[in-house]
Amino acid sequence: MLGSVWLPQSLKNLYHGFVALLAVLVFRYPARTLTVIGITGTDGKTTTAHLVYHLLKQARIKVALLSTVGTVLGTKVTPTGLHVTTPDPWALQRWLRQVKNHGFSHVVLEATSHGLDQHRLWGTHIQVALITNITPEHLDYHHQFAKYLQTKAKIMGSARLVLLHRSDPLFNRLAALVPARARLVSYSLQAHSEFSEVLKATFPEPYNQLNAMAASSLVAALGITPAQIIEAIPTFPGVFGRMTPVSNHRGLRLIVDFAHTPNGLQQALRALRTSCQGHLIAVYGSAGQRDRQKRPQLGAIGADLADEVILTAEDPRGEAVPVIIHQMLEGVKHHHGHVHAIQDRQVAINFAIKLATAGDTVAVFGKGHELSLNIDGRHESPWSDYQAIKRALA
Repeated sequence: MLGSVWLPQSLKNLYHGFVALLAVLVFRYPARTLTVIGITGTDGKTTTAHLVYHLLKQARIKVALLSTVGTVLGTKVTPTGLHVTTPDPWALQRWLRQVKNHGFSHVVLEATSHGLDQHRLWGTHIQVALITNITPEHLDYHHQFAKYLQTKAKIMGSARLVLLHRSDPLFNRLAALVPARARLVSYSLQAHSEFSEVLKATFPEPYNQLNAMAASSLVAALGITPAQIIEAIPTFPGVFGRMTPVSNHRGLRLIVDFAHTPNGLQQALRALRTSCQGHLIAVYGSAGQRDRQKRPQLGAIGADLADEVILTAEDPRGEAVPVIIHQMLEGVKHHHGHVHAIQDRQVAINFAIKLATAGDTVAVFGKGHELSLNIDGRHESPWSDYQAIKRALA
């Protein structure tokens, strides 16, 4: 209803706040007696949330999970595959009531800046808050980085335990916003830890080692023993759409990953570069009707770190794909002959596969687990990068 007419964001936020209050009353404040663990950040929050869930579950804690990928409640797994991480307040409180009714004690909740700003998490009573990192993102919505940071920091509002990355450049600014009643725990890959060896052995990517350190530090602060953590880490099954391999018989390394921010793309390409035996080929775009400032950065990062780059559509939402690609190309200062523009995402993936020879790595970024593509800004069309790669192979 609100999406059909233009309203100031402040009025929309009031509406979400009213719905949240009503939902908390109707569903009898389910979070009041749950230990709710909220995880936010520009990058890494989904993997970290799944890791926390896995570690608690392996320690025999009755825990449920709500993330970008979907929800897990006991044996019931409900994938979303859409573009929304934090659901509307009504759906969230209804789900939390189900969690409570099924006898669960803990909830791991991935939270976005949009959800925090729009009061969708009001009444969720987050007791444990973890912020993975904050780099410029969603400035089309927040307009200023300072406001984006302050919005992310709202996750600490009701927390009794807060975890922050000690080596993050914004650590001191975030630490100053931690409530006086909360205990602050910092984590870092540089600091010696009982988990360091198993994390490095399990996760080849440095950024995933950091995600695992964050998750391990959090559950340790909740009383899970180092021995339990060390035993559980190697059994982590991963998250679909996060560095997910696609099997093939051509000797290629094919990867589907969700990286869509400059920091995320840079970290992913650096990790792939260190383990790439042949050429590194990257396929990605930039979402339409979203932060335009990052587009030249995305173009530059690919040109710097990949051997071949194919820029393509990624949820253009009615924006002209050639315009988006042109803005990405503005950041490319060299390597021009190896940066290609192909509007159709399937054709772009087909081209990448044709370019590749045995030993090469082809990574398709930006969609990850998502199962739809928004072309016109109104409709979601069925889409899967994983299946698109399969079609290209066929």
